[in-house]
Amino acid sequence: MPTLRSATASASPAATRSPAAASTPRSVKRRLTPGRAGESPHASRHTSPHRSPHAGAGTVCTPKLLSASPKSSRKRLYGDLVAAERPKWNPRGKLLGFYFSQPMCSLCCLVWGLMANWSCYADPAQMRAVKEALHVATVPSCEFVCRDNEQRRVFEFCKACVEQEKAGSLYVCGCPGTGKTLSINKIKESLVRWADEMGMETPDSLAINCTNLANTSEIFSKILGQFQNRKKGSGKLSPLQQLQSMFSNKESAPRRMMLVIVDEMDYLITRDRAVLHDLFMLTTCPYSRCILIGIANAIDLADRFLPKLESLNCKPLVVTFRAYSKDQISDIIKHRLKVLEYDVFEPLALEFCARKVAAATGDMRKALGVCRSAVEVLESRLQDSSDQELGIVTFDHMDIALSKAFKSAVVDSILCLPQHQQMVLCTLANTFQHCKKKATTLGELNKSYIEICRSTQVPAVGMLEFSNMCMVLSDQGFMKLGQSKDDKLRRVTLQIDISDIGFAFKGNRFFQKCLEQPRC
Repeated sequence: MPTLRSATASASPAATRSPAAASTPRSVKRRLTPGRAGESPHASRHTSPHRSPHAGAGTVCTPKLLSASPKSSRKRLYGDLVAAERPKWNPRGKLLGFYFSQPMCSLCCLVWGLMANWSCYADPAQMRAVKEALHVATVPSCEFVCRDNEQRRVFEFCKACVEQEKAGSLYVCGCPGTGKTLSINKIKESLVRWADEMGMETPDSLAINCTNLANTSEIFSKILGQFQNRKKGSGKLSPLQQLQSMFSNKESAPRRMMLVIVDEMDYLITRDRAVLHDLFMLTTCPYSRCILIGIANAIDLADRFLPKLESLNCKPLVVTFRAYSKDQISDIIKHRLKVLEYDVFEPLALEFCARKVAAATGDMRKALGVCRSAVEVLESRLQDSSDQELGIVTFDHMDIALSKAFKSAVVDSILCLPQHQQMVLCTLANTFQHCKKKATTLGELNKSYIEICRSTQVPAVGMLEFSNMCMVLSDQGFMKLGQSKDDKLRRVTLQIDISDIGFAFKGNRFFQKCLEQPRC
């Protein structure tokens, strides 16, 4: 009868573990042996790293993927990282490393690759796509942001007029570049879609720009032209009289509503107010079908003609478009750049542009122009430099673009002055800014000027020539000189903004040194 010991001894050799394998723990064995258990560490050097545990020595299997379970923490982390990445903007075109990563079959291929990379300073397709996205004439393909409240008010007004088949008038005012015309065009499209969905008759639309009119009364001819195919008017009456007659009789009145959009209405307000009053009075006719929307830039003009319209019982609803804030400007620019698959601007550069434009005018068209100018600055830097780090619009590029956009005529005049007259302006800026003075005398100003000349090692002019320079600056409107028997006692005041002087000499080390020295 076989014993337990004899049964173990007669077992197969394949089932017998080697002494090394028996003495080595399993966790240590996995770290020391890259191959199968029982193989030497050197045996894995000449085999594929992706092997099946049951494959032979020469069998190569497909790589083992990560766990297919969606609950795998490693897979979730990997997927999150991949989804967060965005392709980077590459305005230089293809990189030289691409050609060296491929095997070169001949010297001609190498020369061709080098020439191709030297000629690719900027990718025209990417530059063109960025500039088109930032162009003022480019209408965003998706929703229009930052004007939801204004658009809702105008749309509800137009919808009520169509539902009740009743005429009405609305006046849209706001500073230039606040999205008035673009918003009204979006509302016109939304009104047509809404009428189709509700099964109602789609209203006609007519857009008129008052700056294109030969005379102000031509606006009635354009409105009448929309009804000529349905109702033929009499040649004896003027276009205004024909419209008034048409909207006064039920039989001749049109059945379909008409949306009349009058842009640049400031032209009518300043040129011919009688035409403006007659235009709004068309909406008070008993059978009128006009939905009149007037658009103007100036906000205060509404106060000039609204009292008269109110007395004529045709006061329009007023919707004001306020200037864009810095957050709204930043959101609109980012919304336009969503069509691109790469980042073009540094976040700090966009914020700088939004803050500067919002503080100045709040004009969105100005902000888009500044961003396009910053892209052009980067494009010129790419052509003049071989620095591989250039590839995104930075704060410095935006600073240059803003300096070009907001440069005033005063700054240009300061830059055209002779050096000593510029130093006199720097002396005035120091006196009034650092010393908190509103006025000084010509003698005190001369002393400060001499001290600045000594610190900058520039020979100073005499008192007579200094007085003549101040008179020239006074004649050009930079300063004002008072009257006195003694020239040194003449009162001096600054007639321009101190910030214009600092802006004119921004980036100039010599004049920056002059401005940094307060002389009280």
